This record gives sequence, C-alpha cells and structure tokens, in this order.
Amino acid sequence: MTSKSSFQSEAINKHIVTWLHAYAENAKVKGFVVGISGGIDSALTSTLCAQTGLPTLCVEMPIHQADSHVSRAREHIKNLKEKYPNVSSAEADLTPIFESFKKQLPDTDNPFILNLTLANTRARLRMTTLYYFAGLHSALVAGTGNKVEDFGVGFFTKYGDGGVDISPIADLLKSEVRELAQYLGVTQTIIKAKPTDGLFGDDRSDEDQLGASYDELEWAMEQLENGKNHNDFTGRQKEVFEIYKRLNSVNQHKMNPIPVCEIPKELK
Repeated sequence: MTSKSSFQSEAINKHIVTWLHAYAENAKVKGFVVGISGGIDSALTSTLCAQTGLPTLCVEMPIHQADSHVSRAREHIKNLKEKYPNVSSAEADLTPIFESFKKQLPDTDNPFILNLTLANTRARLRMTTLYYFAGLHSALVAGTGNKVEDFGVGFFTKYGDGGVDISPIADLLKSEVRELAQYLGVTQTIIKAKPTDGLFGDDRSDEDQLGASYDELEWAMEQLENGKNHNDFTGRQKEVFEIYKRLNSVNQHKMNPIPVCEIPKELK
C-alpha cells in the first residue's frame, strides 16, 4: 500500500505518546501492560507505550499458539527491550488453564457455535491475565484495536481484547497502523504478516473470517460515512460494502455503551 501523503507519522507518533504519558500521570499509575500477539497492532501499541519512558510490560499469553505467532512476538519483545530500558516482559502459558476450563463446561452439537465461543473464551482469559499483571504493577492495560476493528466492523471480543483501560491506536485505520509501524521500525516480518486474531488454533486470517481485506473495509467505511448505499455499487465493491454494513450493524452492541434502564423519577 502506498504511503498517504497527508499522514504525518512523526507528529502523530508524538501526539499519541504525549497523550499516553499524560493519561498515565493523571490516572496516577506507573505504566502500561500490553498483550503481545506477534501482530502489527500489538507491536505498534507496545512501541508507543515504550516511548513514554514509563514502565511497559509486554505479556505473551499463548493458548495453543502457532509457532510463527510466538516467534514474531518474541522477536518484537527482544527488539523493544534492546531499544527501551523501561520495557520488561512476562509469559503466561494459558493452554493448561484453557483446557481445564473447557472440561468444567458443557459441550454442544453445533461445532461453529462451540469454536466461536471457545475463541472468545481465549480472548477473555487473556484479558483477565493482563489485568492481573496490571494490578501487580499498578499499570493500565493498553488496548491494541484499530479504528476499523473497534468502530467499523466490531472485530473484537467483548470483555476480551475489547476489555482495556485505554485505546491508543483506535483512531488509526489499519493502513495508518502500517504506516506508523513502518516509521517506527517495527520488524518487517510483523508488518508483512497476514493479520490474524490467532483465536482458533489454525491459520485462518482476519480476512478469512471477515470476508474482506482491511483495505476493502476501510474503503467501505469511508463510503458509508459519505452516505452511500449498496445500490451505488456493483460487483466486488457491492459485496464488500454489504459485508461491512452487515458487520457494522450486528456488532453495534460492542461499540455502543452498555445500555442502562433509566427509571423515571416519579417511580423512585
């Protein structure tokens, strides 16, 4: 993907790092905890947190993880620790916990529902682990979701990877994440890796699950924001627009605040 001429990497980098530092100071915490997956979003988020100079703990949480994910995560953490003395790391192998958890719960005859539920369970076990480390270190859990995931198609687990204290890159499109990661020297193996959530124990990518690439979804997001509808497109464009529209609609419950049933004053 070509660079966006209007994307000011240096200024955006400085803006996010300043925001992170100020937020941590105001919250009176010592630093940040970031879950490292071997993907570009967590690599960028942890690099931005490291730049604040505040203690930044990178946590690996494998659950039947693919070797390629593990090796990329470890390579990134190694590089980050060499560059920033405030970076430390920890590993929590959650595979035995995940297997024990499964044994205590009922099964289902629907393999699709079972696999999806277990995938979300993995994400929620990781969230719990990150908050454990955050509690030990008086730190904030930094989210790794980008704008398309968090506010476009809702491609995250509610109270899993969506359960965070702050979201430093949630106003960056995936293409902008790549741009900023490139600027900051994130490892090329991570930048070029096919995006995947790694929650199913196989090699399926985000695109396999979503039915469209992030570049396509960014396009659809822009079209919807500009008031377009599916009748404005044909072929693949129409297909992608409908995919985006459907995911954006069904996942609103993730993006909107928890609904509160407000009791009329005359009833209280």
